[in-house]
Amino acid sequence: MLSLVCVFLFPGRPVDITCKMRQISFGIFFSVALSSVLAKTIMVCIAFKATRPGSSWRKLMEFRVSYYVVVICSFIQVLICGIWLSMSPPYQEFDHHSYPGKIIIQCNEGSDIWFYSMLGYLGFLAAVSLVLAFMVRTLPDSFNEAKYITFSMLVFCSVWISMIPAYLSTRGKNMVAVEIFAILSSSAGILACIFFPKCYILIMKPELNCRNQLVKK
Repeated sequence: MLSLVCVFLFPGRPVDITCKMRQISFGIFFSVALSSVLAKTIMVCIAFKATRPGSSWRKLMEFRVSYYVVVICSFIQVLICGIWLSMSPPYQEFDHHSYPGKIIIQCNEGSDIWFYSMLGYLGFLAAVSLVLAFMVRTLPDSFNEAKYITFSMLVFCSVWISMIPAYLSTRGKNMVAVEIFAILSSSAGILACIFFPKCYILIMKPELNCRNQLVKK
């Protein structure tokens, strides 16, 4: 939900503070969301491996691995954004050259290296989640969310891969509109693919939401 809300920092006349806040908030909020999805995927893998008698995977269940995954993966993104802000932060820029006779007020990302490092790290988290979820997609359906996670990561990766050339080929408010669309569509895709099947059962098929049905399957 924070990933959806952060788009409100994008519209309007850019100033130095909003230029800094919008990319940093987007990067951190999305890293928390993707880290949570990755933690969920890892827990699906561990849960099925821990059912074997004498399995050492049971110890990982006791150590709350999912919390460590979310904290560590999110902290790496915070570190990337912190270095970006300290070395070459985004700032307000007046573009006199893109359109003759017009001055475009826009945000310059400061260091392209750190900007794409932030995006690349998000892509890395999504790719790892996608690979892990794809590997365990054939486990029993009653307890397995891997298929939904796989679809959500496919939506996320597809949106951002198609967004990059559009983002690089636009200027001014069109560039902002492209990024807003990518943020909204990828966030909505993650929410819909993971939670819509659950909501459908809770609202439309409540009789399936019981232990007997799960065990029977």
